[in-house]
Amino acid sequence: MIKTILIDDEPLARSIVKEYLQAWPEFTIVQECGDGFEGIKAINAHTPDVIFLDIQMPKINGFEMLELIETPPAVIFTTAFDEYAIKAFETHAVDYLLKPFSKERFDKALQKWLNQRSTNTVVDNHTLLETAAQSPAHQNRVVVKEGSKIKIIPIPHIQYLEAADDYVKIHTADGTYLKNKTMAHFEQLLSAQQFVRIHRSYIINVQLITRIDPYEKDSHLVILQNGMRLPVSKSGYVRLKEALGL
Repeated sequence: MIKTILIDDEPLARSIVKEYLQAWPEFTIVQECGDGFEGIKAINAHTPDVIFLDIQMPKINGFEMLELIETPPAVIFTTAFDEYAIKAFETHAVDYLLKPFSKERFDKALQKWLNQRSTNTVVDNHTLLETAAQSPAHQNRVVVKEGSKIKIIPIPHIQYLEAADDYVKIHTADGTYLKNKTMAHFEQLLSAQQFVRIHRSYIINVQLITRIDPYEKDSHLVILQNGMRLPVSKSGYVRLKEALGL
């Protein structure tokens, strides 16, 4: 038995996948989900072999949902046209079904995944998500998991980011949240006009700066509106002056 979960906010889209799967008796649908929140709970509860995942969904999109799962299952994406999604799929050899899709196209995607499974081919979901993160939908918010809760942080609410081993600490007025990403990822994601990497361990929201003080030798300290004092490296100071037009 191959366990699968359907995650799509459109009931009609889920019903089409269910209909097409009837020709594949080895597949068992263990749950249907109407959004990414339900999808995370279902994946954690059932540990499916493969999921059918829509990209454009309310609350959180399909890529954001995958980011919140520690060990994502194999994924066959079902999506309407999205240039960033297509770029991610085509670059990293993850198959996808472009709505509306035929049964022939569905069968081809399913067979491709079965072939990958039989040869133990590993799809690089991490690189896929990094590419997908360049989409406009990802550039106005960050989705984090806090215990069993999911929080959506608007980008302007970020005060500063701090490197923490394999994670990044996202500091906001509401608290601090961990994201399993790199500082380099956020440098690419965030607007260079609003966020500057002032140090190998810190990226700050320049709109929250109250002053910049000289410190030892060629270094400086930046003071934010919340009173936080952060070190600025020599190269970080150059980037900071450029962003501030100094």
